[in-house]
Amino acid sequence: MVNIKILGPGCANCRKLEAVAREAAAAANVQAEFVKVSDMKQIMQYDLLSTPGLVVNDKLVCSGRIPTLAEVQQWLSA
Repeated sequence: MVNIKILGPGCANCRKLEAVAREAAAAANVQAEFVKVSDMKQIMQYDLLSTPGLVVNDKLVCSGRIPTLAEVQQWLSA
């Protein structure tokens, strides 16, 4: 099971990032647990410069933008 965290205050970009991540997990047939992290103290632990952020298995893979479906699939299969 892959652990995916969406870091951000819950803005439109955060929701879009979560949608892309969920779609990528479904397309790659990866079982994933999704967690939304909106607490700034927790977000800062990931050395995030700007939101939204995407964390896969406790590793920050993307921040400040919405990645493509293909990028997320790559990170999930890595």
